[in-house]
Amino acid sequence: MNTVLVLMLFVVSAYQVHNTAGCDVSNGSWVYDDSYPLYNASSCSFILKAFDCVGNGRPDKDYLKYRWQPFECNLPTFNGTDILMRFKGKSIMFVGDSLSSNQWQSLACMVYTSITPQPNYTLFRQGELSTFAFPEYNVQLLFSRNPLLVDVVSTKVGRVLKLDSISLENQKLWNETSVVIFDTWHWWLHVGRKQPWDLIQVGNQTYEDMDRLVAYEKALNTWAKWVDSNVDLAKTKVFFQGVSPDHQNASDWTLNPKSEAMNCTAESEPLPAGSENPSAHPAEQVAEKVLRSMLKPASLLNVTTLSHLRKDGHPSVYGLGGSRGLDCTHWCLSGVPDTWNVLLYAALTES
Repeated sequence: MNTVLVLMLFVVSAYQVHNTAGCDVSNGSWVYDDSYPLYNASSCSFILKAFDCVGNGRPDKDYLKYRWQPFECNLPTFNGTDILMRFKGKSIMFVGDSLSSNQWQSLACMVYTSITPQPNYTLFRQGELSTFAFPEYNVQLLFSRNPLLVDVVSTKVGRVLKLDSISLENQKLWNETSVVIFDTWHWWLHVGRKQPWDLIQVGNQTYEDMDRLVAYEKALNTWAKWVDSNVDLAKTKVFFQGVSPDHQNASDWTLNPKSEAMNCTAESEPLPAGSENPSAHPAEQVAEKVLRSMLKPASLLNVTTLSHLRKDGHPSVYGLGGSRGLDCTHWCLSGVPDTWNVLLYAALTES
């Protein structure tokens, strides 16, 4: 199958939107737009319950109405038919954690609902690979769950995280896909029962733990070397998704001592432009450093700042666990990941 590989690293400044030279589409603000949302999640029965905030009873609706507007240019209007025609006989693959799944489901619904009459689709899951296909167009949208991108191996002494060994999970498909979007960060912060490893190994050295940013950088360097050695850029477009910030702690976005906010609960509108953290997210800095070191160019999808402004966009108590499972990490659908996909569409159509 003629394929397109997207490794999700976009340096947004590397492309132009509507032929606007030098436009940084990550620099902008959220504007209220009555034409939004781009789709109604109830039209996409395949969207996970954890992301369907309206279906889970979220009463406010204004959070659905915000559109990202860059200061220097306009983003293209998303066109699902164009996606299916451009990638006929090809595939787009998301590789990463549940935030990657968030974006994959968003794109599937954006394409599906933008076509009239709505096309036939198939959804098949096998192990850690999910395939959403449009048979009439021979287009596949894939999600490979691979939250660390490097290996975790079961041994007699426990689960060993191998920072210098790329994960083999669906790796063959990475080179058979036209576009591959990679994502990893949030699982590097897990501790205790949620931590998916017991020991960390680098070369012949084994550690009980290490600075997570250091481990993250070593893993990304392993991934980058794999891309440099294996990816044919004539066939594969490589992206790396920037860090998707959470809103677990209100002190990350407000310095107001009178603010009653503790986390994303009951937040109903975005932060204004200019409210972003003045210091770059440390994991984003690591990702950009690794990307600059690569021999083969990968693009960074810079979603960090625009997502930081959307403290209102999380499931909160309207996710899978209800009030017992506060979710300030993932995003409601419709919602912020739709904008990530508009940026992706802009990059793909301008290249």
